[in-house]
Amino acid sequence: MGDALRAEYRKFTSTRMWWVLLIAMVGYLGFIAVVLTFSMTADVEGQPRPTLTGPDLAGAIYSLASPMGYVFALVIGSLAVIAEFRHKTITSTLLVEPRRTLVVVAKMLAAVPIGALYGVIGTVTVVLGAAPLLSWLGDGAFLTDGRIIEVIVLSMVVMVLWTALGVAFGTVVPNQVAAIVILLAFTQLVEPIARIALGAFDATSGVAKFLPGAAADGLIGTSFYSMMGAGATDLLPRWAGGVVLVAYIVILAVVGRYTTFRRDIV
Repeated sequence: MGDALRAEYRKFTSTRMWWVLLIAMVGYLGFIAVVLTFSMTADVEGQPRPTLTGPDLAGAIYSLASPMGYVFALVIGSLAVIAEFRHKTITSTLLVEPRRTLVVVAKMLAAVPIGALYGVIGTVTVVLGAAPLLSWLGDGAFLTDGRIIEVIVLSMVVMVLWTALGVAFGTVVPNQVAAIVILLAFTQLVEPIARIALGAFDATSGVAKFLPGAAADGLIGTSFYSMMGAGATDLLPRWAGGVVLVAYIVILAVVGRYTTFRRDIV
């Protein structure tokens, strides 16, 4: 396992894609954090007041790395698998280590430090962009509030899980074009629309809690959707949100192991 883990980690860091996506994520999250914080705190005539204020608003903004930046973690995680199939290096990987379950597990474990890096830098970017505006225009930055510290730390942790989920997804859809299209469509369109639509009705609001993004929000303890007042629903308890997110990872990894990684690879 040690040799496989070191090999998979080197595959992450030996290409430019991990830091290219990281730079893109920083720029995107920094822009989103500043714009949303200003729109939620600036006193503009005719603009509706935010549904959250004080530490609740601060927590929802500081958690933006997950609902806004998780696509970057998913993509870099999925590339750990799909890049090997694209460049045909999966053949040599399995010749060196024929135990395919071990290869899948090693890829997911190697994603942990990359996900942690994305989580720390992404969350810090959001905090640095939002905190000054919250102090200037809002009710305060609340960076010493225990609940806010929990939100910030868990926002970092969730990005690790998103990266591992990306690896698991890559084992199911190893085609690069298909994987990227599916991830972009799901994160930018399908899940946001589904959360708003399902959350709008009492009969379906319970289902919305179990979508991947909603489960992540449950683990963090706050939601961007509550801040926007669009389809906001009660979140799962933190432990349940974590269990649901891990379940998605395990299910996709098992499916990928017994589909993609079960076939003959040449």
